Amino acid sequence: MKNFYAKSNFETIQEHTDKLLSNLQIIKKLYPDININWDLLEISCIYHDIGKINRKFQDKVTGIKRHMDEVPHAFLSIALLNTKELKKFFTADEISALISAIAYHHERNFPDEELYNKEIENIKEALNEFRYEKIQFEINPKRPSAKYFMKCKPTSESSKEIFQNYLMVKGLLNRLDYAASAYEPVEIENDYLENLLDDILKNFQEKNPNTDWNMLQKYMIENRNSNLVIIAQTGMGKTEAGLLWIGNNKGFFTLPLKAAINAIYKRITGNIDNNISNKIGLLHSEAYNEYLEMESNTNGILDIDSYYTKTKQLSMPLTICTLDQIFDFVYRYKGFELKPVTLSYSKVIIDEIQMYSPNLLAYIVYGLEYITRLGGKFAIVTATMPPFLINILKDRGIDFKVPEPFIDSRVRHSIKVINQKINSEFIKNQFKDNKVLVICNTIKEAQRIYEELEEEGLNTKLFHSSFIKKDRKDKEKEILEMGKIDNKESGIWICTQVVEASLDIDFDVLITELSDLNGLFQRMGRCYRNREFNQTGYNCFVFDGGEKRCSGVGYFIDEDIFKLSKEALNQISGYIDEKQKIDLINRVYTMDKIKNTQYYNDFIKSIEYLDRTYDNEMEKKEAMTRFRDINNLTIIPKSVFQENHEDINYLINKLNEKKSSNMTETQNKNLRKEKIEAKNKLFDFTVAIQSYLFKSFELNWETIEINSYESLRIVDIPYDKFQGLQTQNIRKNKAEVGEIGDRMF
Repeated sequence: MKNFYAKSNFETIQEHTDKLLSNLQIIKKLYPDININWDLLEISCIYHDIGKINRKFQDKVTGIKRHMDEVPHAFLSIALLNTKELKKFFTADEISALISAIAYHHERNFPDEELYNKEIENIKEALNEFRYEKIQFEINPKRPSAKYFMKCKPTSESSKEIFQNYLMVKGLLNRLDYAASAYEPVEIENDYLENLLDDILKNFQEKNPNTDWNMLQKYMIENRNSNLVIIAQTGMGKTEAGLLWIGNNKGFFTLPLKAAINAIYKRITGNIDNNISNKIGLLHSEAYNEYLEMESNTNGILDIDSYYTKTKQLSMPLTICTLDQIFDFVYRYKGFELKPVTLSYSKVIIDEIQMYSPNLLAYIVYGLEYITRLGGKFAIVTATMPPFLINILKDRGIDFKVPEPFIDSRVRHSIKVINQKINSEFIKNQFKDNKVLVICNTIKEAQRIYEELEEEGLNTKLFHSSFIKKDRKDKEKEILEMGKIDNKESGIWICTQVVEASLDIDFDVLITELSDLNGLFQRMGRCYRNREFNQTGYNCFVFDGGEKRCSGVGYFIDEDIFKLSKEALNQISGYIDEKQKIDLINRVYTMDKIKNTQYYNDFIKSIEYLDRTYDNEMEKKEAMTRFRDINNLTIIPKSVFQENHEDINYLINKLNEKKSSNMTETQNKNLRKEKIEAKNKLFDFTVAIQSYLFKSFELNWETIEINSYESLRIVDIPYDKFQGLQTQNIRKNKAEVGEIGDRMF
């Protein structure tokens, strides 16, 4: 019989399909309780690529000729299903779901009617030479009846039964297909995490035999099968608690900041002796960089291409990631199905939920409702939880437990509220050879304070989001080093919200602008993180602006919530324990007080948009942009380009290097890696700025081409590695825009 190929590397349709079926057995063995008809999924695997036997596809894949009128193979595949036989085993809704899942597994548009019917007839000739023993029914090429198949994908607005089956079959078919094409396993068993955590506890017990998991951690173990909302103070071991809740299940651990994600990833991998690439993955926009660093530390033993592929395909038993990497499915873009289906048999940790904007909170609520309906589990683990959000989760019909907050009786903080704008003179007087953390709401304010303290000759550092990536990484390493509890170095770090959550730093004094109570208590978690404050006086100083507003209020900080927070703080002076903090949150963030704020209005609008919209024609890239609420442009400051233009030009040339026909597979692989490394290094010279600046300020720039579809702007904005971008001195256009540009943190 003739060979029919599925890939340009001459892998046959049968070989490729067998890989899908092998992966199907893996996932079925590991997660037998997935809510899916396994027979339906198996048939989708067997038939999904059979349409590739058509002559035009075979001409293309073997390099003979590319036909401009080729019908997408998936639509030919469904014409080879025997619906008469399928009716003996499946309902009409199940058959409809199966046909749609196969037809749209590559997200192609329905072909021209006349051409489609013609190609169905033409495929009969190829069938005479094609044999595959796993085909279960006699094939008689025929367009599926309209009662089973319409020219568009099922949506949640169509038959609920059809859509549920379609979602599960298509999502898992995509997972199996992508894994087979990448020559990687679709899932890797989590058979190590509980043992790893046991070993960590034993290491603690070697130093102190009485050491045991605390009340929070034991609660998480005991409630592994429940959805949870956990409120626990900083320093209670929330990371370990989350991992104990995941146990030996497939898990995703989400955090809002890449620096915090990297830190947790390194913490966990530091306890893993071998085979890291089959145990834990790191997933955010710069994860490949971290893998490259790990590869260099393992002397090239680690195959990072395979590791990164498995991570991107969500195959890892445990993945530490940003929210956008797994929850962007809420926009239901083309091909969204594989993510909610994967999460339907996974456990998801949402850490530091208070850090997210109203829009992202809406996506979290909608996403949790979606995946729990499919069978997935979640645990929100946070230091502060607005009560109105708990009400909304309940109103959406999501089932979860909310135990009493996990706090201890230690007093770690003593607050002094100062009814003024934050000022450098006060900060200077508090610096007495200790570690002082200053947190401002905006970059502009942080830069002002930094400049004033620099003039005093104090050991002062600045950290915010408007540094080029290379300098920002250095800043993160520096502040993490100084923030170690056993580091006795003294100095002043002036920061923005980039340090607000999850960073494991411990300073002696916190001086901060007020943003809102949630943000304030997170900031306080960076001071006396796990120490008792048993001195007189204060270690946390909060400037509430006095008669004026703090920076950022009315722009990215909701003015009404700021006022509510300011009023609540007027009652506080001196020691404050964890219970008092939670009581304040519960008084301020009630539904009655929040419902009339712009913050709540933005949240509800986002939820309503997701409830009513089903835009299955949206591209994934657009969905990612919307999810991240990105309105930024990536630029290279002119001074950075001038200092590094030789390196930048070399990297761009490397990115445009073409592979030659005589290259070996190893050489091709090395070139791909070199290009990825070059792109990462190139973007180390970049920084994101808000696009409105180009409309509102008189900026000069030039464009450099990276390749035929990517370019970068070199923009003349003052920059140095000590202060980052300095937009305050750029001339504004006549239409003034206020200080919304300081929103970036």
